[in-house]
Amino acid sequence: MRRAVPPSRHAESKAPFNDRRSMTAATAASQNGPAEASPAKAEGRSPFVRLHELLADIKPGKPAINLSVGEPQHPIPAFVGPVLQAHLNDFGRYPANKGTEGFRKAAAAWLDQRYKPGRPIDPETEVIVLNGTREGLFLGAIAAKRYVTQRAGPPAILIPNPFYAAYSAGAAAADCEPVYLPTTRATGFLPDLDAIDEALLARTVAFYIASPSNPQGAVADETYLSRLVKLARRFGFLIFADECYCEIYLNGRPPHGMLQVSGPDFANIVVFHSLSKRSNLPGLRVGFAAGDRRFLARYVELRNIAAPQVPVPSQEVAIAAYADEAHVEKNRELYVSKFDLADQIIGNRYGYQRPAGGFFLWLDVAAQGGDEIVAKKLWRDGGLRVIPGHYLARDGADGRNPGMGYIRVALVQDKEITAEALHRLVAVLG
Repeated sequence: MRRAVPPSRHAESKAPFNDRRSMTAATAASQNGPAEASPAKAEGRSPFVRLHELLADIKPGKPAINLSVGEPQHPIPAFVGPVLQAHLNDFGRYPANKGTEGFRKAAAAWLDQRYKPGRPIDPETEVIVLNGTREGLFLGAIAAKRYVTQRAGPPAILIPNPFYAAYSAGAAAADCEPVYLPTTRATGFLPDLDAIDEALLARTVAFYIASPSNPQGAVADETYLSRLVKLARRFGFLIFADECYCEIYLNGRPPHGMLQVSGPDFANIVVFHSLSKRSNLPGLRVGFAAGDRRFLARYVELRNIAAPQVPVPSQEVAIAAYADEAHVEKNRELYVSKFDLADQIIGNRYGYQRPAGGFFLWLDVAAQGGDEIVAKKLWRDGGLRVIPGHYLARDGADGRNPGMGYIRVALVQDKEITAEALHRLVAVLG
């Protein structure tokens, strides 16, 4: 199910996971310096707001390089401007909430070509447009709570830990218990499916999974995805597969997708995609959800009253983007070249291993003082802005935060700036 990996001092307990509790302030202080005044309150706050507060009184010692935000900095595709210009008048009308027919056909055709799911995706019933994946992942939890009923206990939503913040926000909005599944080096940086007990699965509404994962860049293989699909159908919960990093793979092997293992009707499966990473268009705010037609019908009902439509000109840009692979290949080559730099400059320091996908470094800096201390040191001495790993995670069932002692470094700048940043990082940390 998972690739073999050596044990780590950050590994979580292998006991069946069926509960969670907060890490004490004393534990936080012992691992990473002074504890925050209110750990429970900190859990619901943006990691970027917390980082701003952490660094607010520190003057950077060198010109700043921002490696904290996963915002692609590569050039946008050349066709974006002309397509927008050709469809300016379409800003003057409300589009259909589920997306234009042209967009849904383009997204379905891309899924068919990329994943070959066994039968063609139906653009009429199995694809809906989104304002980026954040909206979809958040509202999906609310729709899932309405759709998945008769749970054997208080409804729960399972979340890989660390995770993208929209997952936990969606669980909170849906009034479901968020259950955080540790993803450590010992588990291949994916949730350990064997460590989840059946009582928890029986009350699960939705299970978020990201492949490639954020922040570690782990990729789930076909066997892992198939096992997860079987669990979803056995226990009746939905899988929300966040695949927004799927086109940034670093070893020449495209990651498997959930639709490849979930035919023929895609029951219990919803995949989320966007153009932010694939096409360097984070500001366009266009993505889609695809999969289980019965759930998507209910989801559209929620979007009709809770979410804004996606402008037609933006959907036209997306149609052009999904029809073109040349800019995607060039984009991927740029990321590969930056990870080549990381291989050379970082080497085997800080537990670094080249990930299978995504554009983050997930570096173990426990030996350098811990994630907050290192984040402050890199800003003060190197002008580098990085995210402390425990800001991206929550306390697990054993009281540990699996992000504690790590930093996330986003390789989103150009090659020259990235090289400068990596050299500074090594110079500061040694």
